[in-house]
Amino acid sequence: MKVVIIGAGPAGITAAYELVKKHQGNEVVVLEESNRIGGISQTVRYNGNRMDIGGHRFFSKSKRVTDWWYEIMKPQSAASIDDKILKREKEYSETGADPEKEDNVMLKRRRVSRIYYKNKFFDYPVTMKAETIKNMGFATTIQAGFSYMGSVFHKLPEDSLENFYINRFGKKLYSMFFEGYTEKVWGRHPSRISADWGSQRVKGLSITAVIKDMLTKVTGSKKEVETSLIEEFYYPKFGPGQLWETALSQAVDAGAVLKMNCCAVKINTEGGKVTGVVYEENGIQHEEKADVVISAMPVKELVSALDAEVPENIAKAAQGLPYRDFITVGLLLKRLKLKNTTDIANFNGLVPDCWIYIQDSSVKLGRLQIFNNWSPYMVKDFQDKVWVGLEYFCNEGDDMWQSRDDDFINFAIGELEKIGIIDKDDVLDYNMERVKKAYPAYFDTYDQIDDIKAYLDGFNNLFCIGRNGQHRYNNMDHSMITAFEAVKEIMCSENGKYNKEKIWNVNAEKDYHEEK
Repeated sequence: MKVVIIGAGPAGITAAYELVKKHQGNEVVVLEESNRIGGISQTVRYNGNRMDIGGHRFFSKSKRVTDWWYEIMKPQSAASIDDKILKREKEYSETGADPEKEDNVMLKRRRVSRIYYKNKFFDYPVTMKAETIKNMGFATTIQAGFSYMGSVFHKLPEDSLENFYINRFGKKLYSMFFEGYTEKVWGRHPSRISADWGSQRVKGLSITAVIKDMLTKVTGSKKEVETSLIEEFYYPKFGPGQLWETALSQAVDAGAVLKMNCCAVKINTEGGKVTGVVYEENGIQHEEKADVVISAMPVKELVSALDAEVPENIAKAAQGLPYRDFITVGLLLKRLKLKNTTDIANFNGLVPDCWIYIQDSSVKLGRLQIFNNWSPYMVKDFQDKVWVGLEYFCNEGDDMWQSRDDDFINFAIGELEKIGIIDKDDVLDYNMERVKKAYPAYFDTYDQIDDIKAYLDGFNNLFCIGRNGQHRYNNMDHSMITAFEAVKEIMCSENGKYNKEKIWNVNAEKDYHEEK
């Protein structure tokens, strides 16, 4: 059959790969509106350095997902090449030379992500150890402890993200480590955001989970931990975009057709089915007929593109779905002012963090990535330079989004200097990237998302997958699983009557993604 896929992000690429590599004989066309593939999992190249947009750890509790990653990035099993990868990294950091020319590999990384709060570092997730108590101070620690105990015995109704966090961490820790940062990310106070975000992203993380995890490590138990508590993950040698570029290249080699700079502008329908996708390229419109359409485009845009009489309430609800947009500023530096006071050895004394959460209300900066620590191959001069990414959250069209690049970069440099992380004189080079609709949000008309889903499911051969395709803040592996389920339903349905339930259920239930 002929399948048109809208969007060349992780979900769309996974679907294309599965349809032509695992189920041969299908005609697959992938439409991507930009000149890049990978969505927010892309890797941007700039002057010999690479930027990961948003930061992506390759870890999943789904064996099918991890097997798929390893199928694309390395032919051997993970266990058989771990030592080889670590040896290669050591030799690279010591000599600056890549001893092997094997590119499609995943590096095993140690997860370090901390909170920078009042010029001190706190583990994320927050741990109950001596350094935490010292940094918080005895009085604050006691207050946080009583606050948490209060939340254990007095549960608030989980009708907001604020109450979701308070129930798991207590009001004091919530106010210190979640309230301000969450408002930076979403532009709304947590009291005005649906608890669905927490249940889908934070899931089982809580003080209780942190304590259980600490006991598990002390006792040596093999019990599975929460995703947010993992200590190791894999990462493609040249960033996440490398995996998606490789997967899509293999799909194209197997017969898929990729059309870049082609924006889907209309979805033709007839008799409760979609019949094709009209796309615009260089100002000229073309149509691709289709037996099936798989959409990873934002739900808001999909509904408005339907060539059908959309009910007024559905059109209004879809139009009101909110998103947060994203700006990353890459800075090439001589050094960071931050000193490595951990027991984790790192090159040139660099702090070991992959990213640092900035819990400081005096700056708009949300998170700081240190690309050296994701992979040494992300930085052209790994031995002598530090390559970082500053992450800002905004709305398309607001003052931040519309700032001139040079003005915004100078503003970002000033913020890092203000909180003591860099000296502006150490900045050697910079780059800026804007990403539209990076984060589907859980407020405004989101409470009508079930009505929108039911309407879209009325088009039998239309499948919605991925983060924006489902308006769900999925992890990368969840987006892939939606593609797996969609392809399975398309290829295995005997009568052409498709059931979308399993696709929509990905990451909607706490244990779904934890199945082996």
